[in-house]
Amino acid sequence: MSPSATVLDSSKANATVGALGTSASGKKLKIRKYPEFETLEGERQYRKQHLAAAFRIFADRGFDEGVAGHISVRDPILTDHFWLNPLSQHFATITVSDLELVNEEGQVVIGDEPINAAAFAIHSEIHKARPDIHAACHAHSVAGKAWSVFGKPLDMMTQDACRFYKSHAVYDNFGGVVLDREEGKNIAQALGNGKAVILQNHGLLTVGHSVDEAAFWFISMDKTCQAQLLVDAAASGSGHKKIMISEEEAAFTAEQVGSPEKGWLAFQGYYDEIMLRTNGHFLQ
Repeated sequence: MSPSATVLDSSKANATVGALGTSASGKKLKIRKYPEFETLEGERQYRKQHLAAAFRIFADRGFDEGVAGHISVRDPILTDHFWLNPLSQHFATITVSDLELVNEEGQVVIGDEPINAAAFAIHSEIHKARPDIHAACHAHSVAGKAWSVFGKPLDMMTQDACRFYKSHAVYDNFGGVVLDREEGKNIAQALGNGKAVILQNHGLLTVGHSVDEAAFWFISMDKTCQAQLLVDAAASGSGHKKIMISEEEAAFTAEQVGSPEKGWLAFQGYYDEIMLRTNGHFLQ
């Protein structure tokens, strides 16, 4: 059984992700949770497997664009190092063995290919500023790019948008391709303690306690940007007034749909699907 299928028989865990966990016969049903590992080497392998899967899943959703875009995950052994994708490899072909380990100075410790300079500038500062998070995702998705042009946070007008209630920000200082670590520091500062930042005129960046969580927030945020663009266009054309979710309701909904546990769990279906469809090719 894949580590991603690790489950926990616990009513508390069920409640955390909004699952009902008792059968009619009284049997306690099981809910997945982030696995526990006997060794750090085991956790390293798990993180790399789910990082490789995230790239495949991003490719499926059209989040690739040339050499732009990157996902990182902190190494559990060398905690000031992180795993990253090679610069010129398409997301759809990335496997575990292709991933590169990078240190604080931007030097490749494991791997034979160059890395994206912008990826290092951004990810190194985010990992440094946020020891509580272990992964970050950035890609040039179409809806994310389109919404970023407005330099505005998302409106709380759908249940899914509430995942980002008071947990996302806008970085409004577009300075071209991010190559300077100082710019990475500024982005990390804009992110603050949130789970996402909209990079004006650029795209989206999300973070998480796991690569699964960070990747799901990116998928969800991109879809939320698309919904916002559609709603705004429809409202402008029809004259209909948008009905917003109240602050109180948005805060309550965020607790239900925006927890790290919910983000991790939401990604597992994507992991299962890419595992089945590729016969686990990304694990190589």
